[in-house]
Amino acid sequence: MEQNEVISNLTDAVVNGKKDDAIAFAEKALELGIDPYLAVIEGLAKGMEIMGEKYDKKEAYMPQLMMASNAMYGGMNILTPHLKKEDGEKSAVVIIGSVEGDVHDIGKNLVKTMMTANGFEAVDLGKDVEINDFAQAAIDHQADVISLSTLMTSTMDNMEATIKHIHDQGIRDKVKILIGGAPVTQAFADEVGADGTATDAMEAAKLAKELIVGLTADRWN
Repeated sequence: MEQNEVISNLTDAVVNGKKDDAIAFAEKALELGIDPYLAVIEGLAKGMEIMGEKYDKKEAYMPQLMMASNAMYGGMNILTPHLKKEDGEKSAVVIIGSVEGDVHDIGKNLVKTMMTANGFEAVDLGKDVEINDFAQAAIDHQADVISLSTLMTSTMDNMEATIKHIHDQGIRDKVKILIGGAPVTQAFADEVGADGTATDAMEAAKLAKELIVGLTADRWN
């Protein structure tokens, strides 16, 4: 079995919601020496992106999405421990969640996957996360990044309220804040004081890696 076939099978396993297949082909990828990062990005994450697009077009529904997500994380659990990290390097921590009032988590889950694939330790607060919880989680985990997600214009104000609370807790200079979701623009990110936004999950992970370069290691001391 060749690399392209394994990666294609990983994608298909997610699209078809087959967790056992995702696990089997993730193990096969490791057995064949395929780069785990490639298997995650081009295989598992691609499958979830396809399902996200199908959901947006009403070609797939929540039960299929849940099965796809379950399959993706089955494969991720096999591959994540093998993602490359420099010896002794501490993983950067990202707090991630959908803001209060928003019960959607497809986009958030994709960002979490890409963050993990890029070496972050992702602390997933889930969906409909209360405004105060992001700052508290950042303090508890001494986070590097807070990633806020929303799919609805009606909950965009809660992004601003969450960022204000982070300011009020006196930790704004200790973390970088990313916001994202269908209605979010760069202009809105600038307006509410976020450090940036991204058009897709891969770009979000890349931006997060760029932003944390300027953070000092002792800022939480």
